[in-house]
Amino acid sequence: MPVRVVTDSSAGLPDDIVEQLGITVVPMHVHDSSGADVTTAGLSTLELVAAYARQLERGGDEGVVAIHLSRELSSTYSAAVAAGAVFDSAVEVIDSQTVGMALGAAAMAAATRAQRGASLEECAQSARDTLARSATWVYLHKIDDIRRSGRLSAGTAMLSAALLATRPIMQVTGGKLELAGKTRTQTKAFTKLVELVAERAQGEPAFVAIQHNQAPEAAEDLRELLEDLLAEGSSFLTVELTEALSVHTGPGAVGVSAVFSAPGDNFVGRVN
Repeated sequence: MPVRVVTDSSAGLPDDIVEQLGITVVPMHVHDSSGADVTTAGLSTLELVAAYARQLERGGDEGVVAIHLSRELSSTYSAAVAAGAVFDSAVEVIDSQTVGMALGAAAMAAATRAQRGASLEECAQSARDTLARSATWVYLHKIDDIRRSGRLSAGTAMLSAALLATRPIMQVTGGKLELAGKTRTQTKAFTKLVELVAERAQGEPAFVAIQHNQAPEAAEDLRELLEDLLAEGSSFLTVELTEALSVHTGPGAVGVSAVFSAPGDNFVGRVN
């Protein structure tokens, strides 16, 4: 039996990919208390101990690669480290320092290697390599939801009042959401997004996942712009943001997670 891969629903993986690669996705918690604002909560140590134990049993104790969203965005990573410690070296927990389909792509890479019979360390290394070559940006139609969520970095939070009248582009940097650009319209925001992705791609093919919250037409427009500009051989996937993320981004948000041919300089992998 192969090494097993566990992630959480913030990865945004489509059901068909999850089934095809045998990835275990543990759902994040979304709470709606009597009409109050919807909130999210990280996974608990107990939940993750149970998930890892089931997958170790299914995989004949070959090991589990656990890849979760950034420790800067959720308590899930800390819970994963505590859960992994229960199984000594059989569970390798990776802090992705990201969220969305960049996290999903890392899980896909590890699971693909696992299906080919790779070892626990080889599968974990595939995930780390994918993360090192990935980047994530998100266009926010409004900043209200993410400001209320508390997920902005301290510096960006201080600027939030000034951002209310703009269409900001955020980037996940070092596991935190940082301001990457401000625009006045969606069209200008998408132009900027395409420039950022193309600059990072450096003329080489890339895997690009476009994620949206109730904005399928906008997502398709952005996809067409990226398809026109990126190198031949690039691949594209469009998915809806999961509920755990859409709560924070608000309606109209469109994210881009890309895996490039070469590593960037903003990933410092942590493995426990």
